[in-house]
Amino acid sequence: MKEQWMVANKKADFKGIGRCFGIDQVTARIIRNRDVVTEEEIRLYLEGSLADLPDPHLLKDGDLLVELLSGKIKGKQKIRIIGDYDIDGVMSSYVLFRGLTRVGAAVDVAIPNRITDGYGLNRNLIDDARESGVDTIITCDNGIAAREETAYAKELGMTVLLTDHHAIPFAEKEGENCEILPQADAIVNPHRKACRYPYKELCGAAVAWLVVEILYEKMGTDRAEAEELLEFVSFATVGDVVSLTGVNRILVKEGLKRIRHTKNIGMRALIAQCQLSSQQVDSYHFGFVLGPCINAAGRLETAQLALSLFRTDDEQEAVVTANRLVALNDERKLLTQKGVEAAVELYEKGDYDRDPVLVMYLPEVDESIAGVIAGRIREYYYRPTFILTRAKEGVKGSGRSIEEYSMYEQMCQCAELFTRFGGHPMAAGLSLPEENVELFRRKINQCCPFTVEELTQKIHIDVPMPVDYVTTELVHELALLAPFGKDNPKPLFADKNLRVKRLWVVGKNQNVLRLTLVSGGSRQIAGVLFGGVEEFMDYVREQFGEDALTDALHGRENAIRLSIVYSTKLDTYRDTESLQFVISSYR
Repeated sequence: MKEQWMVANKKADFKGIGRCFGIDQVTARIIRNRDVVTEEEIRLYLEGSLADLPDPHLLKDGDLLVELLSGKIKGKQKIRIIGDYDIDGVMSSYVLFRGLTRVGAAVDVAIPNRITDGYGLNRNLIDDARESGVDTIITCDNGIAAREETAYAKELGMTVLLTDHHAIPFAEKEGENCEILPQADAIVNPHRKACRYPYKELCGAAVAWLVVEILYEKMGTDRAEAEELLEFVSFATVGDVVSLTGVNRILVKEGLKRIRHTKNIGMRALIAQCQLSSQQVDSYHFGFVLGPCINAAGRLETAQLALSLFRTDDEQEAVVTANRLVALNDERKLLTQKGVEAAVELYEKGDYDRDPVLVMYLPEVDESIAGVIAGRIREYYYRPTFILTRAKEGVKGSGRSIEEYSMYEQMCQCAELFTRFGGHPMAAGLSLPEENVELFRRKINQCCPFTVEELTQKIHIDVPMPVDYVTTELVHELALLAPFGKDNPKPLFADKNLRVKRLWVVGKNQNVLRLTLVSGGSRQIAGVLFGGVEEFMDYVREQFGEDALTDALHGRENAIRLSIVYSTKLDTYRDTESLQFVISSYR
């Protein structure tokens, strides 16, 4: 994979920012690199709180939806929440369920089964709701593309309320993109053109939470009770990989504060079963430890299992359920590894070298893990990737994108090939007849705005900073920039001409490389490289020779010199902090 190291070169009065906010110039540079420019924006970035959130009444149809919903609640009519089977769908279902239950609603939850129901609102779920005497359906994390299904529910005399955050389907008319909206009774989605809510990048759970805020105000319930739900909103925000900027950044910061003292029995059980303590949970654990356990339930069994974890009041039941979720995630990891190996084999055997967009048909792969595999292949080859699998009816698939490619927008140019599709710039899902697979591969590549040769993974370096400048105090200060995630990545630095004093491989799977490096100022630092150990060894052999590698592994003088891209962290052992430099790229 080709890499291009790019140093951010955005200008600002870094000394002035540092003086104003009491921060190092390096920290000021990083904030500017995140396109946080004005004094008020910097204040919000560093100190933003719930008081800084926009008025939820700015949501288009927010008041209308709550007016309809409150009438149903007062009339004791049956309400059914229909969510989705991923972490955002589960959390938004839970937020709505808790919110509606608190104000006396007769409410239950249905989450579609990935295999038998597919994504979102469908006729089976609508028929089941009608047979159960449900008067009102309210969706969360889905519904914006369900035109036919909404129309069907309306024909049956049901009230349909949609809350969603996905891109709104559109058709081009006279050079303009015209929204195609379902004929629901109310539609709350910040992406609607008529929506005045200023922040558009909310996840489904955040939209659901804002609806609950409006509902609580309408029903005279203390807003503080809505704030108790923020730990679940923040969990979904990180888990759904939406932008960690603006409103989302505040929601996640506030949610992390609360999860460290969570009263939810299920959340406590999941944290414990993942060998964590609630005090150490941060956005990394949301995204890569806890979150995958929730997603695994929807992929391999049923998302109702994950939902039940957070609804239970029984500690023993919570432990059993959390244990099951962790086991399902372990199973998902094994299936994913096999699927990735199959995709790499297909790539090597096929004629994919010229395709800027990878469309790979792996009929035997479980459709539930297609998205995870697509993400891994995207990282491996740095190309937008669709993994397609054989389904009950035709072919289903999931796509994962790169920063240069708006996936949903490009798929709209192939809409006639799909029986169903939806998503956003970075990820998408689709269904299509098997005979359209090659047509899709051909057309999506013909429409692609770039060639394979133009694709180079860009490594964005915040500050070219000698390792000699890094102190424990600076690393503590950089923690002010958390939580880290999409659009607010952990800061990356770069230094050059570091001498390798020693190398050694550690880890249960021998997949971690530790390095003692010596800087230009003769400072010894502890470096670590997670994964890619063999690739590193091959690079050293090629550049410096086998003897140099052998000498370094034995701690002897050698000729190896490295330029590195790194992030910083603090390791604590017996109350003693030590600096560690995590290497992400080298040359």
